[in-house]
Amino acid sequence: MRLLTPLGGEVTVHVEAPVAGVWALVSDVTRIGEFSPETFEARWTRGSTGPEVGATFAGHVKRNGVGPTYWSPCKVTRCVEGEVFEFSVGTDKVAVNNWGYRLSPSGGGTDVTEYFRLEPALPMRLYWLLLGRLRGRTNENGMRTTLERMKAVLEA
Repeated sequence: MRLLTPLGGEVTVHVEAPVAGVWALVSDVTRIGEFSPETFEARWTRGSTGPEVGATFAGHVKRNGVGPTYWSPCKVTRCVEGEVFEFSVGTDKVAVNNWGYRLSPSGGGTDVTEYFRLEPALPMRLYWLLLGRLRGRTNENGMRTTLERMKAVLEA
C-alpha cells in the first residue's frame, strides 16, 4: 500500500576532504545559508552553542526558494562526531520532519549523504501521498545543490 512507503529521500556526494573537515561544516548550522537553496540562515537558540543531542536552533527558510519565508524551530536528535548529524523540525511536542547528514570515509575523502524523513503520522502520510513525488524531487534537488556547494568549499 502506498501509504506505507518511506516518507523521505537522500542524496550522496563524494567529497575529496577528510571526515573531520566535512563534519565541522555539516554540523555548523550557522553556515547553512552559504549552501542551501531554501534555508538562508540559521542560529543556535535557547542557550545552545554547538552540535549536541538536545541542542536547539532556528532555520530561516524561504520555501522553494521563493516563499513564503518563515523560521523553523529545530532540535538536534542524533549527533555522533564524524558519523551523523540529525535534527527534527517542528515544535517541542510535535516533530514534522527530520533532516540529517551521514558521513563515511571513502578512498581519500568522504561520502556525504544528506537525507530527510517525514514523521509517519497520518497527516504526513496523506501529504506524501498527494504531494510526495513533487516535494521529494524538490528536496532531492535542494540536497544535491547543498552538497555540491559544500563540496566546492571543502575541496577549494
